[in-house]
Amino acid sequence: MSLTTPDTIRTLQRKLYAKAKQESAYRFYALYDKVSREDILSHAWRLVRANRGSPGVDGVSFEVIENEIGVATFLRELARDLKDKTYQAQAVRRVMIPKADGSQRPLGIPTLRDRVAQMAVKLVIEPIFEADFCANSYGFRPMKSAHDAVDDIANALWAGYTQVIDADLSKYFDSIPHAKLMAVVAERIVDGGILALIKQWLKAPVIGEEDGVKKNVGGGKANRKGTPQGGVISPLLANCYLHILDRIWQRRHLKSELQAHIVRYADDFVVLCRKDVEEPLKVIRQVLARLELTLNETKTHIVDATQASFRFLGFDIRISRGRRTGKPYPHVRPSEKSLKAIKAKLTAMTQRNLTPIPLDQIVGNVNRSLRGWVSYFHYRNSNQVMEKVKVHAEQRLRKHLMQRHKVKDRRIGEGRFPSVRLYGHYGLYKVPTAAGWKSAHALV
Repeated sequence: MSLTTPDTIRTLQRKLYAKAKQESAYRFYALYDKVSREDILSHAWRLVRANRGSPGVDGVSFEVIENEIGVATFLRELARDLKDKTYQAQAVRRVMIPKADGSQRPLGIPTLRDRVAQMAVKLVIEPIFEADFCANSYGFRPMKSAHDAVDDIANALWAGYTQVIDADLSKYFDSIPHAKLMAVVAERIVDGGILALIKQWLKAPVIGEEDGVKKNVGGGKANRKGTPQGGVISPLLANCYLHILDRIWQRRHLKSELQAHIVRYADDFVVLCRKDVEEPLKVIRQVLARLELTLNETKTHIVDATQASFRFLGFDIRISRGRRTGKPYPHVRPSEKSLKAIKAKLTAMTQRNLTPIPLDQIVGNVNRSLRGWVSYFHYRNSNQVMEKVKVHAEQRLRKHLMQRHKVKDRRIGEGRFPSVRLYGHYGLYKVPTAAGWKSAHALV
């Protein structure tokens, strides 16, 4: 299944982007008919299918669409409803995702039908907003990555912006006011059909499960805030709303006036300051108040990066000094939290109670987790952490093999299952421990 954007769609996107770039005040009015185009809906389906994910409240899975309904029939019926303007968004299924601190994060799962419709709209309107977004915004944007954001931070630290406001927004996706968000969207789009679809998705009921009973836990026509975190269109809408913060910073030349530089990845952002942090923090609070958003004061910290590290996008970042030269440099390494998480995951995958499972399946699961983790974290100053992960993976697979073969003595186990055998015979993925400097550009 090719995810390459078809030329017909790419041409449309380039035209929309160019028009938006050339005329910053232009408002687009003839977009709705593009959403139901066969090429756009087909490509939207391929993108949604590649993202995988669970069914929504209707229980319709990818397999049901492919094997029972038929993809062509599914897309044809969706196109008909969009053209006739009889399309109605379905409820969003809410699941709770456990967080490391013991709390839970709500995740909204639209139906596959709604996800494809949202993706089709995203394909059409994203180039328009991309023309406006600022260079310091990196989250959920084409051709930009978390690593780009980290590089921006490192460059700012090099330039002396070492006083850091490590900001955290309180329940951002749940707090976005619909009226103000739609006003931001309407600065660029006046097509009533597109705006009506977005309103439907914002107002969709949210169905959760409490004590085994499904019930309405949010959303609905009376709802005035929030866009479900997990919807295809939600990251773009969230970027549009916080773009106001970026735009104010840029238009008022606050980087030079306040000596403060913002780096934002969706709702995660830091403000790196050369001087005092009080005035930049004051401006941040004022802008967020206008947006009806608030800082989580307990999780927002002021950090002197020459004295301590701060965490951003899974990395611990600070100014360190070279052992030989003593010169300061930005030190970026996978955070302790991310290291603990991958070690715990590897441990869980190689528990004693999993010995009845075929060994190649165990090794395959371990390898997939390692490759995914490494593709993101093998970056910049990651050597020492990579070595720890490599050693842990070897130890866990060796222990698992000892349990399979009822080898109790550790020395015998090390002799029977040396590292070279773990890689050569059993096929364990070898975690790279050479310099990870700019080695990967994975999207998050």
